[in-house]
Amino acid sequence: MSSLPESLRSTAIAEGIEKFVVGAIVHRRSKVLVVTRSPNDEFLPGIEEVPSGGVEADESLTAALDRELLEEVGFEAETIDDGFIEYFDYISASGRHTRQFTVAIPLGERSVRLSEEHVNARWITAEELGDTRCTPETLGMLEAWFRKNALMPHTEG
Repeated sequence: MSSLPESLRSTAIAEGIEKFVVGAIVHRRSKVLVVTRSPNDEFLPGIEEVPSGGVEADESLTAALDRELLEEVGFEAETIDDGFIEYFDYISASGRHTRQFTVAIPLGERSVRLSEEHVNARWITAEELGDTRCTPETLGMLEAWFRKNALMPHTEG
């Protein structure tokens, strides 16, 4: 898949969603990238998240993904993994019903260059998910990616 289907947006609008965010689980080998928001950020300061950001009214989901990745980590998507797209809904800081669509992209030969929005980046494994400062929604997306790629640790129960 080289782009996000715009049908995702039209379906969400029909469900009452007012704002859209796109994000990417950037991965290399068996690890994923999480970035830490600045402690000065007004919305969820200091949390860890995947690179993500808002979709402008006049841009496609794919264009927004490339723009946000370029701003936050210094590169565009180039390739989107087939068969992985997750989403969750939340209320934004402005009180709007928001849906975040998240895809997975391989890092490849690129290097991460953080923007001023984030103060740290680190690569985590499935076993390290419990040691993150991610929201439950972000943890759910990361768990889904690790499960899809058979990287979630097995637990006795």
